[in-house]
Amino acid sequence: MINGLDIMLLLKLSTKQTPRVQSKQLAQELFLTPSEVTQSLKRCQASGLLFWSDLEKRVNKTRLLEFLTHGLRYVFPAQRGTITRGIPTSIATEPLKSKFQETLEPPPVWPDPDGSVRGLALQPLHNRVPKAAMADPDLYQLLALVDAVRSARVRERQAAVQELSRRLNPDA
Repeated sequence: MINGLDIMLLLKLSTKQTPRVQSKQLAQELFLTPSEVTQSLKRCQASGLLFWSDLEKRVNKTRLLEFLTHGLRYVFPAQRGTITRGIPTSIATEPLKSKFQETLEPPPVWPDPDGSVRGLALQPLHNRVPKAAMADPDLYQLLALVDAVRSARVRERQAAVQELSRRLNPDA
């Protein structure tokens, strides 16, 4: 069964320029153990979201986009908490922030004591998401878009899906 760590790993792999990525490198970049990465890769392969050989790890971006668009918010529903300090996500950060007017509602944030914004807690897909996102701006934007798909209103969700489609299928 696929979990939030798997989505984070697939998004990270989709930011890579080459399919030749060592599992050890992925573990370091995502702040995971090598065994967590190996188990995640196996789940992703079994679900058809990843082509994996000894040398290459290629995300099946068509299937991933289909899952993110149609299944993600049902499998990983948004779990909101109280007002807390954290890292902006979803529509509170780019690439969606500039597309929508700010509201009086508190922004969605991943709870993090080192965060720069006070907002409404939105549980991340995995507990390592905030740390991995802060280390990689491209991954951060993809994770924020995924959170918009999970938690935002229809219009915002549609904008997130459109942006994910553009980023995951740059040739389309």
